[in-house]
Amino acid sequence: MNALLSWQEWQPAGHADALAWSARGGQLALLVLGLGYLALVVRALRRQRWYRAEGVLSPADIEALHAALATAERRTVGEILPVVLERSDRHPGACWLAALTCVLLGSVGLELWLALSGAWLLLAQFALGALGYASARSLADFQRFFVSEGEAQRAAEEQALLEFQRHELARTAGRTGVLVFVSLFERRALVLADEGIHAKVGPEHWTRTNDRVLEGVRRGQLGAGLEAGIESAGAVLAEHFPSPDGAQNEIPDRVIVRRE
Repeated sequence: MNALLSWQEWQPAGHADALAWSARGGQLALLVLGLGYLALVVRALRRQRWYRAEGVLSPADIEALHAALATAERRTVGEILPVVLERSDRHPGACWLAALTCVLLGSVGLELWLALSGAWLLLAQFALGALGYASARSLADFQRFFVSEGEAQRAAEEQALLEFQRHELARTAGRTGVLVFVSLFERRALVLADEGIHAKVGPEHWTRTNDRVLEGVRRGQLGAGLEAGIESAGAVLAEHFPSPDGAQNEIPDRVIVRRE
């Protein structure tokens, strides 16, 4: 009969309104996710040079640092070694966290907007996860967004201790080795002093030395920050462990810059 309506074509007015609001909410969620993702990508592309060890110090910076090392160590038997790493850890968990974030936020938007389900929803989730993971793997600043400050600090501290041992700063005769360490990805600068000089100075001086390095890093002048750190460490070493004539240079004067 013509008077009958197909039940598939009929919906209560309230239900139709709810669906419309749900779709708008899904569109808004996807828009926010898309804009947030683009903002992180654009920022990461602009900051790529911040995370690259190669070229982070110019030839002029290296020359100035060698001169600063020679000047500082001429007055002391202590040894100072600057080390700059691209990263202290690969942080694989950050890539998976980026993937999971994209999947969860994107799935909410897709479900509200398009009401995807089954195979289509799984395919969309896979694509979102792959996008988040690939972005974190290829863009250091994007990945850094998903690394907590506590995790960054832990990784940098562990790597600084490894560098101290690797370069035998603990084997100087007077236990006066000082490491000036910078980890670019973690955005951390650490100054480690061996027990010989640390016992005479205490942590306050090394905190001030570390702050001088960080001040240069924040200004985008890593070379100047390292130079200030070398001068600060050299001054206290010269005060407590002055150099007699003919003192042996136990560790070669050098600036180490490497990827990881």
